[in-house]
Amino acid sequence: MKKLPDAEFEVMKVVWANEPPITTHMIMEQLGNEKKWKAPTVISLLSRLVERGFLRTEKNGKERLYFPLVTKQEYLKFETGNFMKQYHENSFLSLVNALYAGKQLSDRDLEDLMNWLKEKRD
Repeated sequence: MKKLPDAEFEVMKVVWANEPPITTHMIMEQLGNEKKWKAPTVISLLSRLVERGFLRTEKNGKERLYFPLVTKQEYLKFETGNFMKQYHENSFLSLVNALYAGKQLSDRDLEDLMNWLKEKRD
């Protein structure tokens, strides 16, 4: 698996949020207008996702249907693993320290984290 460029990841988020199959029209409705993308742009992004093995496609009359081959969970696991390895040398403590130092963690977040850790230990 390879890291997706931001535009392709945005398309995949729409794919994952909908019951398959998904069409170009559905993506245009949910994302294209917001991003001000034209249909050829969306079609190009979908084609790249097919080439990369994230989607498979079937022709249904004049319309193409797209089906996810990679789940959101699988991709997030892959991305998170790469992020942890590249930026934190696989250290969860390093990640938490960076978030805490950057004021990205609230007291509630820390409390939730402590509760989660207690559950995992039991």
